[in-house]
Amino acid sequence: MAKAEPGEQMRLLDVAVLDGKLRGLDVQAKALKEDPRLPDLHSGLTVAKSDLVVLDTAVSDAQRALTKSEDDVAAVVARIERDEAKLNSGTGLSKDLMALQSEIESLTNRRGTLEDVELEAMEAFEEATAKAQAERELVAQMQSVLDEVLDEVRSKLGALKMERDAILAERTGLAATFAPDLMAIYDRSLAKYGVGAARLFHGKSEGSGMHLSAGDLVDIKKASPETIVMCPDSGAILVRSADWG
Repeated sequence: MAKAEPGEQMRLLDVAVLDGKLRGLDVQAKALKEDPRLPDLHSGLTVAKSDLVVLDTAVSDAQRALTKSEDDVAAVVARIERDEAKLNSGTGLSKDLMALQSEIESLTNRRGTLEDVELEAMEAFEEATAKAQAERELVAQMQSVLDEVLDEVRSKLGALKMERDAILAERTGLAATFAPDLMAIYDRSLAKYGVGAARLFHGKSEGSGMHLSAGDLVDIKKASPETIVMCPDSGAILVRSADWG
């Protein structure tokens, strides 16, 4: 079985404390990245942007309809003005002048109908524009809220990273003071079980939080202080102090 001086085994608890801090920081970072506000904000913003596309399309359609109605009115007005000019000139046969007068009256009625259509198109365009503008403002507001939350998360993650880097540097320096074989055992346990070393105190493993069985305790008592013993439940190196039993 692997062996290490009791003092060296005891110092592993210092490494375990740092690893516990790193683990806690990683949990905090994960929680920040999974901030419950973010999915709702992202989802809401996506829906709002989609709605804005629909409203902008409606504005474009209303703009085309308004332009067409304006062109229709302009064409009728131009025709009326041309006919009135001919009529006012007084040239031509009487029946032609009467026909012009009749056409002008018909075009005038047509103009009234087209101007009503133009007015409706203008109102539809203004309404569509107002809805799109309101939605655009909503998108901007939602984007602002999302950006604020993201900035908050990034700021906190940055602070956690600085703290983690400092602890990791301390952990690296401390690990370098141990024999490579001992650290290899510790690191394997840490990678596999999440705990590298834990104290055995009054028959209870602080790695698993459980009391060891009588048989396990007997086996540990038989082992020399230099022998590295493992927790049967957590898989961690069990560090024995003078009152471990």
